[in-house]
Amino acid sequence: MTGCRLVLVLALLCSLLTDASGETYTPGQKVSQDFEAFTQSFLNRHCVDCHGETESEGNLSLHDLGPVDEVNAATWRSVWAQVTLKEMPPKEMTQPKVVERLQFSDLIVGELTRVMRDKGGFHDHLDPNKGNYVDHSLLFGPLPEEIKLTPASSPARLWRLTPQEHITRLNELINKEPEYDPAKPGLRTHGDVVPTNHGGELKLYFGTDRIIKWQGGTVAYATAVKSVPAVLSSARTHGLENYPDFYSVNSAEATQILGISEDILRYMAYGPLSIAKPYQITDNPRSIADKMKGDIRGLPTSIVYSTKVARPLTPVYDLMRQEGVTDEGLQAAVDYLFEMLTFRPPSKKESDDYTAIVKQSIEKLGKEDGVVLGLSSIFLERDALFRPELAKAGQPDQYGRVMLQDWELGLAVNHALRYIKPDEELRAAIVEGRMRTKADVKREVERMLADDRIRKPRILRFFRDYFDYDLAGYICKDARALAQTGVSNRGQAHYRAMFDATASTDRLIELILKEDRDVLKQLLTTDRVVATDADKIYFGKRRSRAEEIAARKAAEELARKEAAKSGKEPPKRKRRNQNRVNHSVTPAELSGTEVYARVSRRSFGTGSMEPERLLATVPEEQRLGILTHPSWLVSHSDAMDNHAIRRGRWIHERLLGGGIPDVPITVDAMLPDEPQNTLRERMRVTRQEYCWTCHKKMDPLGLPFEMFNHAGLYRELELERPVDTTGEIIDSGDAALDGKVANAIELIEKLAASERSEQVFVRHAFRFWMGRNETLNDAPVLQAAYRAYKENGGSMNALLVSLLTSDAFLYRTVSEKKGSGLNK
Repeated sequence: MTGCRLVLVLALLCSLLTDASGETYTPGQKVSQDFEAFTQSFLNRHCVDCHGETESEGNLSLHDLGPVDEVNAATWRSVWAQVTLKEMPPKEMTQPKVVERLQFSDLIVGELTRVMRDKGGFHDHLDPNKGNYVDHSLLFGPLPEEIKLTPASSPARLWRLTPQEHITRLNELINKEPEYDPAKPGLRTHGDVVPTNHGGELKLYFGTDRIIKWQGGTVAYATAVKSVPAVLSSARTHGLENYPDFYSVNSAEATQILGISEDILRYMAYGPLSIAKPYQITDNPRSIADKMKGDIRGLPTSIVYSTKVARPLTPVYDLMRQEGVTDEGLQAAVDYLFEMLTFRPPSKKESDDYTAIVKQSIEKLGKEDGVVLGLSSIFLERDALFRPELAKAGQPDQYGRVMLQDWELGLAVNHALRYIKPDEELRAAIVEGRMRTKADVKREVERMLADDRIRKPRILRFFRDYFDYDLAGYICKDARALAQTGVSNRGQAHYRAMFDATASTDRLIELILKEDRDVLKQLLTTDRVVATDADKIYFGKRRSRAEEIAARKAAEELARKEAAKSGKEPPKRKRRNQNRVNHSVTPAELSGTEVYARVSRRSFGTGSMEPERLLATVPEEQRLGILTHPSWLVSHSDAMDNHAIRRGRWIHERLLGGGIPDVPITVDAMLPDEPQNTLRERMRVTRQEYCWTCHKKMDPLGLPFEMFNHAGLYRELELERPVDTTGEIIDSGDAALDGKVANAIELIEKLAASERSEQVFVRHAFRFWMGRNETLNDAPVLQAAYRAYKENGGSMNALLVSLLTSDAFLYRTVSEKKGSGLNK
């Protein structure tokens, strides 16, 4: 009897846990296994030996972990992350089969999504920072026979504009940007993104191209000039952030957009007269001297505008200029504004509806206010804030996929590269029905990539999001700690230098993209730098205390000798301080050819950024590629010191394709405050057994960058002791890469020559342009993109053509209804 019962129990268990190797697993399809039976059996066989009722590893007991609920959701999330990343079971233990691990992961994601739907939701699997949770070897290597892929596609969705896209779109309505000048290719050109000002603010400015005089200095100018900030929300964090699932438009943002739209429409109609008194518009400021008396600094009346028209003159201008209102003039204004804001012409119904709205407003408020209020409604049109990829046209194939067509496909291609509306050739292709096939997309993408006049700021945005070098100006530095690095801590000097450095790195990337050969390797190993005069300090070497004293004495001795020759007294210390001689740093010798960087228009008076730069060579054996440039180093620092953990995590995730589980809320992730100890010494706390499992994959990758201080200067000493720059690559997924390195340069050289780093780079490019994380179904797309990159000599253009003509980009599937978007 006992034997029969045992046989029955075993039979039941086998029926619930069919050997994964005998099943067909299709990524994305619902797992047929029963959640509770399958997961509990998985935990019993692979987890409870270490996480049982007694003596549980990491104080985590799983022996009685019940079905997912609000209380234990955090535990299930941790289990999902550990098992998906192959952190658990430990490598020395028996491992689950590939399909079994995948099914376990899918079941947890599905259950967490269901249970937490109305309790804050579960979005971890959608987070771009967790894209690496998909096994790299499965994406780029052979798959088990049991895994059956379906053709790739992306979900139907609404993709909200980024703040940069939105403000560039609005800028088109009121400012004329210069056309492309092949003699000065780095200068800001029509179609480029609106840059941040030298204070790091993203704003839309009115009339700055007509300002010829103002009262006061930089601060007074900034206060007086008309501007509006970016409205749409965005997370200024490290990594990719522009996923459709992450953002919506809330009511506060909609209200702000309506307010901005009134300012824009009035400027479109009247120019500076909408923001200034008539006497302020003159080409002879002296003629109005009597009206500019007194202290009017910072007031709108302190500005003088030229009489020359610089803004675009549009149907909105024509409508407000004419006597009365005609149907033709009103509809022309509606249709023009609609296409400028949505990038497509309105349908007859849309045109008629908005025209009716404006007419009703005019009837109630009169012409001027009625036109402004009525046209403002177009700024809140769905397609003025979101780009739809709903794939409503066309018939689904056998997999439920519909290929984008016409305007949806044309705008998807346009959005992949640009921030302004389609050029005439792309628009004509859409209207004439020549944007319906993969060949159509290939034709237009290759055409736009080959034309330098067509600006492609979205490509540069990818590299900003991938490298995270554009955050340096936003890292608030402790003034005393900053001074100890050797750079100036006076006023905003450091922050301005960092925003300048971002623009310089932008330009260096553009130069490498122009060459389009071994792009990633060049970015990681180039000895070139685009630099300002201030960069001679930032790319310099921090002197030791003894060297600093010697340099100061040498300067004083030289000053005495020169004074003796001239018969004058040597300069006093106060005078020397005024000259701001920096004895703490050996400046880098930077010389080369003149280039230009894309910077903001004059938005801060005399404090504006300058576009002139030098294309120079960095000091040999001190720098190698973008990861050793101050823009990247400072972006990955904190207020007081370097951030070796963040730098190491960047390399682990962006170049090695690894993943790091979230820090448990019970962990106090703080280093001890020990100013007498080096950062490496203070990081001893991460070597505790509970922490080291994750930190061994980050810390040894970040610590080699201790050859630079937290302002990005090269150094050989830390706290007047030789700096330890050694590190190690551990458990990278590529045994050929694992091993010790002497410093950051050796680490970079090793990674830059790695096939794995290039493949991980392709994965991040996929995420950026598809707006989602990759799945196993995308393996053929990723492999094709990588082949295109390699077979064309490391060409970013070839990589882009492959991605933008892939099924993942062209096809959409309609899944179960989602929310309107997650405000991240």
